[in-house]
Amino acid sequence: MRVHAYAAPAAGQPLAPTTIERRDVGPDDVLIAIEYAGICHSDIHTVNGDWGPQPFPVVPGHEIVGTVTEVGADVTRHRVGDRVGVGCMVNSCGECVNCRRGDEQYCVAGMVGTYAATDRDGTTTQGGYSTHVVVDADFVLSIPEGLDPAAAAPLLCAGITTYAPLRRWNAGPGTRVAVVGLGGLGHLAVRIAHALGAEVTVLSQSLKKQEDGLRLGADHYHATSDPDTFTALTGSFDLILNTVSASIDVNAHLGLLAVDGTLVNVGAPPEPLAVQAMSLIGGRRSLAGSMIGGIALTQEMLDFCAEHGIGSEIEVIAADQVNDAYERVLASDVRYRFVIDTSTLG
Repeated sequence: MRVHAYAAPAAGQPLAPTTIERRDVGPDDVLIAIEYAGICHSDIHTVNGDWGPQPFPVVPGHEIVGTVTEVGADVTRHRVGDRVGVGCMVNSCGECVNCRRGDEQYCVAGMVGTYAATDRDGTTTQGGYSTHVVVDADFVLSIPEGLDPAAAAPLLCAGITTYAPLRRWNAGPGTRVAVVGLGGLGHLAVRIAHALGAEVTVLSQSLKKQEDGLRLGADHYHATSDPDTFTALTGSFDLILNTVSASIDVNAHLGLLAVDGTLVNVGAPPEPLAVQAMSLIGGRRSLAGSMIGGIALTQEMLDFCAEHGIGSEIEVIAADQVNDAYERVLASDVRYRFVIDTSTLG
């Protein structure tokens, strides 16, 4: 079926209206009428070519919420009329050790991204800046009734990207968690860590978002542009979650960890991060990374967010505002996530 979409025609070029072909609904597929699609910094990195050559034209978008309009003959998990979501992946081999344990995002054969990826049938995936999408039912999430659908869209990437490491490194009562950056990822990290029961500190370049940070659940807020911050907070945290997609002084931030603490990167700057071995050796500290979560964990995250009233703080836009939204994201001029109302796609 032909559907309306917004696509980047080439690297660094503005997105423009287009139509794309969606595959027929197979026995294991779900057809979703998309209602909302979040704008992730990854979308911008991809269409700008920051992460290498892409199969242009590319329709971005991996924070998708919509309604099921058709299901394949073998689908039992979802029904027509269900509100559902699709995150950063739409397929995996399903057979490797990682897939079998629920870590489809680390599929040995390579998980299939929601856009700009080669699917198992050899076609190129296209994302959520569109009116409809066909997805294997195993990669479709249920959106709990308690979540606002527009505010739930960013949870499919930003939510699980922050929830996964917080759960993996046992954030909870008695733990001290710092969140670097209060943006699209960071504001959800603060809300989720607070709901998990951790003592939460925001580390931001300035104090301009301090009021927001405290409102979202942070117990403390510090400016990293102040050198005294790194002296005063030495050894203060069990876990630091770095959510920014730009370079930071990794060694300075490692010094904020207690013995056996871990700094986890979930932001993905295009340039390498410099690490001195003594920054790790000196406190038996760890430097780690984390990428989204498996389907089961993503559903757990959605249910957790519904239980605790957690959604993204959003600005809903029409599709023809997407290029302006990209510029504003790069200028940090959004609190805290843009979401496209896909009914404006025509």
